[in-house]
Amino acid sequence: MTILKPIINDEKAMELPINMVVMLVVGMVALGTLISIIPTPTKEMSVFVERSALGGGTLQPGNSIVVNARTAENPFAITASVKVTDSDGNPVRNANIILSGLGGAASSTTDVNGLSVLTTPATSLVKLDPNQNEGTMDLKILADGFYDYEKKDAVMIIKTR
Repeated sequence: MTILKPIINDEKAMELPINMVVMLVVGMVALGTLISIIPTPTKEMSVFVERSALGGGTLQPGNSIVVNARTAENPFAITASVKVTDSDGNPVRNANIILSGLGGAASSTTDVNGLSVLTTPATSLVKLDPNQNEGTMDLKILADGFYDYEKKDAVMIIKTR
């Protein structure tokens, strides 16, 4: 007991447990802050343009749309069906999809099955120039927890005579 008596009567020794508790609390707050700013892991997406069509026509398998020269004289709408999955084949929900090019653009989000159908609206129709026999549209997809996806020439439009 003679050893404890000097510690109990010493004011600096009494502050030691309080200082330890304060440092522990500050350390835990700092650790929590560091953990909260660590970004979530990101994954790759698999994207497929499954079907495409001219305007509101019947969707055909593939990413190519054939238009005749008469239709191509004026701006026209296109429709494309896109499927987005993760690397394990699971659907990616609520992914933002943007299809753009040839003066037209369309955007949408995927449903619970990772599917989305995009149609260029009347205010953003696709146009081929008079001497242009083909053109392409690019696809961009953004989803939380995934790397951004960009595919040039995702949809091809071909003009026939």
